[in-house]
Amino acid sequence: MTTVSDIHESTHHYSAGAAPGPNSLLLVWDAPNLDMGLGAILGGRPSAGNRPRFDAIGRWLIQRAQELSHVTGERVEPEATVFTNVAPGGADVVRPWVEALRNVGFAVFAKPKTDEDSDVDPDMIAHIRRRAEEGVLKGVVVASADGQNFQDTLDELAGAGLPVTVIGFHEHAAWAVASERFDFIDLEDIPGVFREPLPRVNLDQLPETGAWLQPFRPLSALLNSKH
Repeated sequence: MTTVSDIHESTHHYSAGAAPGPNSLLLVWDAPNLDMGLGAILGGRPSAGNRPRFDAIGRWLIQRAQELSHVTGERVEPEATVFTNVAPGGADVVRPWVEALRNVGFAVFAKPKTDEDSDVDPDMIAHIRRRAEEGVLKGVVVASADGQNFQDTLDELAGAGLPVTVIGFHEHAAWAVASERFDFIDLEDIPGVFREPLPRVNLDQLPETGAWLQPFRPLSALLNSKH
C-alpha cells in the first residue's frame, strides 16, 4: 500500500507539471477511463453532443474550492487537470477538444498511446504525489472509476486528513461508493454537465417491462483477444 511517506519520496523524481502555487483543490480527470464508462452507458462511442461539459465541471470545482476555503480559513484555489492519451494519427481529432479544455482553464497532460504500457495512470498518481510533496494540496478530486490505480493513494491522503472526493458513474465505481473515507459524486449529479439525461439502466430499479443491456464490445472482438 502507498503511504504518505512513499508519496513524498516518489515526487522527487517527478519534474513535469506546473510550478508550485497557492493552496490547491486538485482535480485529476482520467479521460480514458471516464470515456470508456460513458461509452458503456451510451452503448457506443460518445459523440461531442453527449460528452460532459467542462465549463460546468469548472464552475462546480470553483464552488468546492470556495467552500473548502471557508472551512479551513485559508484561501484555496481550484486546479483542474485532464490526463489523456493520443493515439497515432489522432492528433487532429483530439486537438480541438484539448484547445477547448485549455480555453476553459484546464491544464492538459497528453501522452502518446503507443502500447498497453503507455497509459496515463502513473502520470496522474505522480501529479497528486507532487502536489502532496509541495505542501499545497488541501483537497483532491479524482474523476475516475479506476480503483485499482487510485484507491490506495486516496485512502492514505484521506487518512492524513485531506478531503477526498471521487467523481464517476455509480455503476462502475463500487469501491468509491462504498468507501467511508471519501465522498463519491455521480458525474450526472453535477449541474449542467450533460445536455440530456444519460440512458442509464439500474439493475436495482428495473422497469416492469424490462430493459435491454447492450454489449460493451462486439463479439468479433473475441477473434483478436488473447486466450
